[in-house]
Amino acid sequence: QVQLVESGGGLVQAGGSLRLSCAASGRTFSSYAMGWFRQAPGKEREFVAAIRWSNGNKYYADSVKGRFTISRDNTKNTAYLQMNSLKPEDTAIYYCAAGPDRPYYSGSYYYTGGNYDYWGQGTQVTVSS
Repeated sequence: QVQLVESGGGLVQAGGSLRLSCAASGRTFSSYAMGWFRQAPGKEREFVAAIRWSNGNKYYADSVKGRFTISRDNTKNTAYLQMNSLKPEDTAIYYCAAGPDRPYYSGSYYYTGGNYDYWGQGTQVTVSS
């Protein structure tokens, strides 16, 4: 079992920045791929970013590419999502997730929430215009 707890959400003006953290406990954190997803009111959950353990590859949704950066610190069992140049359309509940790192799978594998085994409770991000 892996327990995930997100933090760092809040209210920010458009153009501002936030850094989300996802603290993991339980089984070996470093062997998992980590992902960030978000869900806005009335919308389906969508992929934001992912980072693999095996090769450190990072993947981003087109909507956040160039503005968001995913990273991880295996010594602290923590994943991060640095969000810059925030827009009102980034408003959502942000969830981190952990799942098996599949070395022979393409990056798109990590875009699908169903491929992750563990989820945090979410943290609210609100961007005002």
